Amino acid sequence: MEDYLQGCRAALQESRPLHVVLGNEACDLDSMVSALALAFYLAKTTEAEEVFVPVLNINRAELPLRGDNVFFLQKINIPESLLIFRDEIDLHALHQAGQLTLILVDHHVLPKSDAALEEAVVEVLDHRPIEQKHCPPCHVCVELVGSCATLVTERILQGAPEILDGQTAALLHGTIILDCVNMDVKVGKATPKDSKYVEKLEALFPDLPKRNDIFDSLQKAKFDVSGLTTEQMLRKDQKTIFRQGTKVAISTIYMDLEAFLQRSGLIADLHAFCQAHSCDVLVTMTIFFNTHNEPVRQLAIFCPHAALRMTICGVLERSHSPSLKLTPAPSAHPHLQAYLQGNTQISRKKLLPLLQEALSAYFESMQIPSGQPETEGVCREQADRELDRAGNSLVPGRSQDEEEPPLPPTPMNSLVDECPLDQGLPKLSAEAIFEKCSQISQSQSTTASLSTK
Repeated sequence: MEDYLQGCRAALQESRPLHVVLGNEACDLDSMVSALALAFYLAKTTEAEEVFVPVLNINRAELPLRGDNVFFLQKINIPESLLIFRDEIDLHALHQAGQLTLILVDHHVLPKSDAALEEAVVEVLDHRPIEQKHCPPCHVCVELVGSCATLVTERILQGAPEILDGQTAALLHGTIILDCVNMDVKVGKATPKDSKYVEKLEALFPDLPKRNDIFDSLQKAKFDVSGLTTEQMLRKDQKTIFRQGTKVAISTIYMDLEAFLQRSGLIADLHAFCQAHSCDVLVTMTIFFNTHNEPVRQLAIFCPHAALRMTICGVLERSHSPSLKLTPAPSAHPHLQAYLQGNTQISRKKLLPLLQEALSAYFESMQIPSGQPETEGVCREQADRELDRAGNSLVPGRSQDEEEPPLPPTPMNSLVDECPLDQGLPKLSAEAIFEKCSQISQSQSTTASLSTK
């Protein structure tokens, strides 16, 4: 695999037609490994002097936000320098020059920004339900399995098993196990085909890591934010809502809030983040497990605008349906309010409606029509029109019309325009995994309590 990737980088320096295997915009582990392995297979099994190049569909600077990807590349001894990222190859220029064919893996709908590339797509390999009105008119292979890497493994073992080396096998094996939650039948993510090809890889390569070991290490790496800057931590798993010219960012961070608040230069970093991303409010939801393996959630509301901050905090504190059971925590900065969240079942998904309610309350108090809430990426044009009508922002110094680079949460399987990703076999987000663990923990606590009575 390493020699092959070195050849791919060399091919970029030549003016020649390229077959690009493109993963999805989330660039989670499944997307990255599927692109690498499928391109490797196609390059090894094509007789003509054609060049197949895997492209990771993010900018190189975004790779550190995907901790499991970085960890696995290091474990398998694949240098990041050999990978090709989206900002290192001009697909549109290649297409206009008639030198591009495109193979989509782990997605089948191109975003609007890449709509012109659809006519270059010659093949699709995906594992979610097909969107007939959006899917490119080409050869499409879609099968509802837990991991797209399973379909790539099947293609290799059925087509040319002799080309599979230990490095590539380890990439595929670990990815399927992570995607299928360690093949746990209780979770129900793994299909019979996923299990079949994990077993085949283990039979062919007996030295592959034990399932529990590779799952635990990848899962730990996915949640690890120790090597990230504050800005990267906030961007890693972020959602945004708009209302009447006001923008609220909600970031999930997997660490103790106390440790987060003690980061050097934190307040300056929060100000800089809001300035750079035109955010009026930054809500940070922290999640971790304590020493008793019990889930802990905490909240921090950062907002330099006192009236807006007080309104949001008031709505969250007084909420009864659902009740967050908030307890104020010490905060040394007047622009930041911190809380312990007693109700650990309230995830970010359940917090969003409360924040929308808080914005409505704020605008009602200011006698400003509240308009309709928007989630970033759903209807940006309408949000921009609202921002223009508002005429100003609570955070000065940056045009609200400037589009931020799309940064999908980790882990996600795909971010594509107008594609209902809630169909078929969904990816388990870090938030969903935490909720499941929280429910199990509470159930065990209840059982233990009953047994002692």
